[in-house]
Amino acid sequence: MKSLQEDLKTRNFKTAYLLYGEEAYLRQQYKDKLLKELNPDGDTMNFSRYEGKGIEVREMIDLCETMPFFADHRVILVENSGFFKNKCEELADYMKTLPDYVRMIFVEEEVDKRSRMYKAVKNIGRVTEFSRQDEKSLMRWAAGILGREGRKIKTSDMELFLIKTGTDMGNIRMELEKLIAYTEGRDIVTAQDIEAVCTTQTANKIFDMVRAVTEKNQKRALDLYYDLLTLKEPPMRILFLLAKQFHQLFLAKKMAEEGVGQPEIASRLGVPSFVARNIAACARSYSSEELRRAEEDFVDAEEAVKTGRLQDVLSVELLIVKYSSGR
Repeated sequence: MKSLQEDLKTRNFKTAYLLYGEEAYLRQQYKDKLLKELNPDGDTMNFSRYEGKGIEVREMIDLCETMPFFADHRVILVENSGFFKNKCEELADYMKTLPDYVRMIFVEEEVDKRSRMYKAVKNIGRVTEFSRQDEKSLMRWAAGILGREGRKIKTSDMELFLIKTGTDMGNIRMELEKLIAYTEGRDIVTAQDIEAVCTTQTANKIFDMVRAVTEKNQKRALDLYYDLLTLKEPPMRILFLLAKQFHQLFLAKKMAEEGVGQPEIASRLGVPSFVARNIAACARSYSSEELRRAEEDFVDAEEAVKTGRLQDVLSVELLIVKYSSGR
């Protein structure tokens, strides 16, 4: 990303760019920055955009061969083409002779680094991956946005904020805007503010439900389940996420018993360290055998629904009741 930032700063642009990765917010931000620099006046005569599968490669190549009209560059944006996952031999060959006046920007969610298109763009241009940001980067970024608006926040409250929002930067940005508006006239963002206005993501609502289950707070666990149903969450999706959370409990329990440290547990689970701490705390409420049996129960419940032996809403309710009952 530093190389891309340097290109934007110096305005010394490559003929081709590939922006990819699972962090959609950053992909969008840097796509917009490139377009703003390469096509500052919104020139429609020398700008073309292609999107989705089924792009006519020959048509795009012919466009590349057309000199820009009263401009230095012809800018071509290609989004979600699949060229970097599936074979696109003609375009991969053409990239070697891409005219100097062309500036191509490819934006993809996934790529195959072994593909000829990936190697072709890397050879002549700039390839930038936007992966999910780690917790420290997200906390610094979010605190920076709040700081520019004259707000401060404690680390523990920032952790609560990220637990509710998840790690998607686009969602975090929207929730920060809500917090900033809600705290107008104040300089401290509190946990109460976060609870009042921030929307908890479905996966995190599931974890709140799991926490209630492990704390044997059956009423809260069922209330959270009914809230999810009210929000039109399909029971089978809730079952899937519940099973996923219990699988993480099982893995965390097993790793802790093997002496694996907290940072490594977080890394293996692919979650921030403060989330891993919560998972480990919930896992302590069960033995490894109980968590193993729970995983079997989730599989059995799914099978019961698919075969018509149990109604989907009831199947999840029975599991919540079973694992939130005192032993």
